[in-house]
Parts: sequence; structure tokens; C-alpha cells
Amino acid sequence: MGQSLVKNYLHVVFSTKHRQPLILPEVEDVLFRYLGGVCRNLESPSLVVGGYMDHIHILCLLSKKITLVKFVEQLKTESSKWMKTQSPELRNFYWQDGYGAFSVNPAQVDVVTRYILNQKEHHQKKDFKKEYRAFLRKYKVEYDERYVWD
Repeated sequence: MGQSLVKNYLHVVFSTKHRQPLILPEVEDVLFRYLGGVCRNLESPSLVVGGYMDHIHILCLLSKKITLVKFVEQLKTESSKWMKTQSPELRNFYWQDGYGAFSVNPAQVDVVTRYILNQKEHHQKKDFKKEYRAFLRKYKVEYDERYVWD
């Protein structure tokens, strides 16, 4: 084969350190756009970025030129540094170690997009821990509860 053709839809989820509610309404839209820009710079264009006060969801096309771990590391590093500049209250902003990354069937891209866009509504009924555990069950990811949160 003379050409490498790749199309990997990826749903990435990660939270603020200790799930602190630091993604406040006054910064959330700008943070989502900033994360979208980081994705674009990493040649992994985002389709949608959203989240709620303590976590982020990103649906993107992962570039064939970057590993998943490097992609998430760059997202977190660059956005954490940026968040610290947005307000004195955010000078100690950090993302929690770890992340979830789930492949998305191209036929489900619209479903995942709607899900990410409806985070505020969704989290009136379910907190992040319940949501994340549901993803782990759905994707049959084995995990140890002791190490998921801290």
C-alpha cells in the first residue's frame, strides 16, 4: 500500500483535579474553543467540545501522526496552562491524571455529538462519576474503582 488512510473518531473524557467545579460559565465557551484549537494544531480536528463544571468531552478525528497518550497529554498541558491565565482564582487549575478515550462508530457520530452538546441538561440527573462508570461499562473497560478517581 502506498498510502496510509485513517479515520478514527474518538470520544475523549477527562476531569478537573478532584473533580473541582472550576469550568465556570464565564470561561467554558472559551475553554471549549481553546481545546478545539489545540486539537486542530495537533491535526486531530474536533467535531465538538463540551462538558460541565468538572469535566470535558471531546469528539475528534485522531491524527495518524500522534499517539493517543501524546494527544491527551498535549490537550491537558496546553489547556491547563491557559486556564491558569484566565483568572486569579484559576491559578491552581489542574486536570486530574488519567482520561477515558473511546472509539466511536461513524454511524454514531451524531448521537455522540448531541450527547456532548447536552451536558448541562444531562448532569441535572447524573453526576460525572455515574456518567464515567456508565461509559466504562458500555465499552467493557475493566477498571479498579480504587484508581479511577485519584
